[in-house]
Amino acid sequence: MDLNTVTEVVRRPSDRPGVDWREGDAWLAGGTWLFSAEQPGLHRLIDLTALRWDPLVPHDKGLEIGATCTVRDLHAFTPPADWIAGGLFATSCEAFLSSFKVWNSATVGGNICMSLPAGPMITLTVALEATYELWAPDGSTRTVDALDFVTGDHRNVLAPGEILRRIDIPAHALRKHTAHRRFTLTHLGRSTVFLIGTQTPGRGDLLLTVTAGTTRPVRMAFDSMPDAATLQQSIDVIPADVWFADPNGTPEHRRHLTKHFAEEMRRELMTGGPQ
Repeated sequence: MDLNTVTEVVRRPSDRPGVDWREGDAWLAGGTWLFSAEQPGLHRLIDLTALRWDPLVPHDKGLEIGATCTVRDLHAFTPPADWIAGGLFATSCEAFLSSFKVWNSATVGGNICMSLPAGPMITLTVALEATYELWAPDGSTRTVDALDFVTGDHRNVLAPGEILRRIDIPAHALRKHTAHRRFTLTHLGRSTVFLIGTQTPGRGDLLLTVTAGTTRPVRMAFDSMPDAATLQQSIDVIPADVWFADPNGTPEHRRHLTKHFAEEMRRELMTGGPQ
């Protein structure tokens, strides 16, 4: 779609692009959503791809994902052998409501900053205990837990002019066993629910992340594997106003699916089934 209110595109921003932020600006990375809808309040686009941030940097402490890393690059990434949770990268990329062609442009950071309930990069990074590095227009930097970033449907903690620079996933999370479940009304449809469970090798713990069915990510931590009743009760205490409603499912339907899939995942991780 033509953005006929845009009068300027900054092709070569400074290394700290937010310092010149003004009302009517928008960050441009993949642009797959930006150019899909009218944006009457926009007057200037700041092209982040010109900064050439490293897309994927594995190291001893974990994995750094540049905010402009494309979905294609993440999907193609081959993690080290001991990162047994690495299969979640491809699984989460394949949960996008888009064709593989969009993957060439759509970015990990863009999906996170859209902060939609069904954003699969949100699911992935919350489940893997990631943190986000944010840059403010005044040059300061802050780090937030992925769990705390999204606050509601299409809402997050970003201040005007603030930018997501990178995602850091710790190595200990990448070495966990995993189980996941996702439900859609159609084969390639938007997620109605998307759950990921992780478990530390040699321990009986459980970290359960619930998304898509809720307006913001919900994560439940258990030091030891809960029994079925305890797990169901933990889902029951999710506030009613956190469950999401749209044409893909009612809150009641999403709660039912979440409880059903959570029990399946609990049993899978207890028995060492497929991950």
